Amino acid sequence: MKLHPEYVKVKAKQEALLSQKNQLAQEQNGIFDRWQHPVLTAAHAPVEWQYDLDADANPFFMKRLGINAVFNAGAIQLNGKYCVVARVEGWDRKSFFAVAESDNGVDGFRFWEEPILLPDTCPEETNVYDMRLTQHEDGWIYGVFCSESKDPENADLGAAVASAGIVRTKDLVNWERLPNLTTKQSPQQRNVLLHPEFVDGKYAFFTRPMDGFIETGSGGGIGFGLCDDITHAVIDEEIITSHRKYHTITEAKNGAGAVPIRTDKGWIHIAHGVRNTAAGLRYVIYAFATALDKPWEVIAEPGGYMIAPEYDERIGDVSNVVFTNGAIVDGEKVYIYYASSDTRLHVATTTIDKLVDYVFNTPADPLRSVDCVKQRIALIRKNKELLGK
Repeated sequence: MKLHPEYVKVKAKQEALLSQKNQLAQEQNGIFDRWQHPVLTAAHAPVEWQYDLDADANPFFMKRLGINAVFNAGAIQLNGKYCVVARVEGWDRKSFFAVAESDNGVDGFRFWEEPILLPDTCPEETNVYDMRLTQHEDGWIYGVFCSESKDPENADLGAAVASAGIVRTKDLVNWERLPNLTTKQSPQQRNVLLHPEFVDGKYAFFTRPMDGFIETGSGGGIGFGLCDDITHAVIDEEIITSHRKYHTITEAKNGAGAVPIRTDKGWIHIAHGVRNTAAGLRYVIYAFATALDKPWEVIAEPGGYMIAPEYDERIGDVSNVVFTNGAIVDGEKVYIYYASSDTRLHVATTTIDKLVDYVFNTPADPLRSVDCVKQRIALIRKNKELLGK
């Protein structure tokens, strides 16, 4: 065997990308800051994951196992590093998880040497994706993700079944696979996350009840349920927290995103909402708050979206989409990791104070056009007074 000479050139080009410094975008809205460059893309995936470097076995230096996209990532701070567990999708459409870390959370993300090899305890499982990471008060780091399998009761080759897979770790290296979550009221689950604290001495999950793999059906929004034993997680009853509503950003479906953030005024949730358009489903990110003592009870919900796809973010494998399943709180700073169009991973930065102000002081959606106009006119007239007009 001998090392292919093209490796050095390709590696150097990638090193330039990995070393690229990020900068704040010029356009900002006071709620959060956008950054000019994605923090992870397919181009960030290690060369060694894709090419056979042996010149004899790969004389034309072809990609043998290509990477299509790097996107939806859970996130935590660990050992002083900003760590994300990203969804990495190969050219073969299979997704897997891989850890990337950064010193500052906005650039310099580098993948660890190898992707995560989950314990293979579900022989029917075909695909895994969108892991939410929870540093739980019981001392474990839990990952809850979508476990996808072919629907054995449907002859349609595209018919699938979604479950919530559960793993836990202490170091993001050694992973223990637990049985998938069971929800007695809902036949399928996606976008499930574990609350970071016990509720009434039980493990608390935010769920997304679904009748089918794509359509929510009777699922009314983001659910909430309790279980006694995380090692055999069973939820007997789900209640709806943030409801789907007609002619809003959550009309088609909505789902939990980042693990809720504890503040003095309540738990702040950064979630996603979906509506149908002539061009297909449009995903945006929105926020709401629940009570500290009743994390299922919504106490504030600003109208409209917080983050929507803009410019190049609208282009990709599944266009017109932003999606988040991870955020890191570092002191007063908040780093929201969101993907655009199922293709690349970005970061938006803000502060706890800004999030609290946004969630609790931004008007709610009045749900009717005439009332929305009244709401806007009230703002205009207040501003005219301030301007002395």
